[in-house]
Amino acid sequence: MRRTLLQYLLFTLQSIIFWILAFSFMIVIRYFGIFEEKGVSILPKYELPLSNLITYVSLSSIPFGIFYAAVEFLFDRYLAKNLALGVVIFIKTFIYLLTLIFLVNIVVEHTGHVLDVDLIEGNHWWRTNKTFWSVVIYFVVASLVFSFIKIANEKFGRGVFIKMLMGKYRKPQEEKRIFMFLDLKASTTIAEEIGHYTYSQLIQDCFYDLNTIVQKYDAEIYQYVGDEAVLSWKYAKGIKKNRAVKLFFAFQDKLKSRSNHYTEKYGLLPEFKAGIHGGTLMVTEVGSVKKELAYHGDVINTTARIQSECNTYKASVLISEELLSDMNLTELYTTQRIDNLLLKGKAKTISIYSILKEN
Repeated sequence: MRRTLLQYLLFTLQSIIFWILAFSFMIVIRYFGIFEEKGVSILPKYELPLSNLITYVSLSSIPFGIFYAAVEFLFDRYLAKNLALGVVIFIKTFIYLLTLIFLVNIVVEHTGHVLDVDLIEGNHWWRTNKTFWSVVIYFVVASLVFSFIKIANEKFGRGVFIKMLMGKYRKPQEEKRIFMFLDLKASTTIAEEIGHYTYSQLIQDCFYDLNTIVQKYDAEIYQYVGDEAVLSWKYAKGIKKNRAVKLFFAFQDKLKSRSNHYTEKYGLLPEFKAGIHGGTLMVTEVGSVKKELAYHGDVINTTARIQSECNTYKASVLISEELLSDMNLTELYTTQRIDNLLLKGKAKTISIYSILKEN
């Protein structure tokens, strides 16, 4: 709950800053007469200092930024999963339109009072008012920009999109990271029993539950491959507070807490297995038609190999000795060493440990 509140407050702050900058930019455009043509004006042109206009609009943007963040967060967190995208867009657009009418009424009325002029002509002045619809169009464009930035951050991970814009990953960069390959147990059998359509819904539900906890443990989702999710941490972050281990068991607990949902809908409680390993590898931007970050190096291959051994040793989670030695697992966890393994494609053996959490 505390984590959710912090996420909401951070998102609200980002929303406020964005809308202050967006509407201040609109004022600057209007103040200097850019894009002004016959019969079209974004704001009535009265002689007021630009600094006063920006300050006034900035203060007016704060409540809108708070409201915008609340609506977006509410839909993303609780409603978007159960509603069609078209329905979500329609409802949010309707809410924003009503809010804009209300706020613009207040702003225009107050501005008229300050300037001692009557800027409102009747209760439904906004229906034919060019100023209002210019604001609406500007809001739609700015909202699309905000959504684009938000989606890009979710796609590439927090902070990565800005680094890509700055060209950081145009050339391969060396990073030390931890990876977790998370895979559904007995996936082939389950798919045959419940059918491919229902199986797809099951994976969708599982990964939705996974997404509710990844930020709590500062994990980044690198990619989804079928019924497998690949998670990543910067090395220091993954080790700190044993996040790379805790996330797996938190995910298990999350699935168990929704056991009624899974058993009623699918007739089973999904279980996952994981392989965890870390080290130095290269990260770079790849592709032109579809651009994304790619990690290259032995760490990725070794983590995948470790995860593939879970079935052999009937383990839920396996971790490399190299990574485990850098962690400080508490008495809540029990580790058991597995004999040195010569993993497929490897020239030398690697020691692997299983991890169990005490009840």
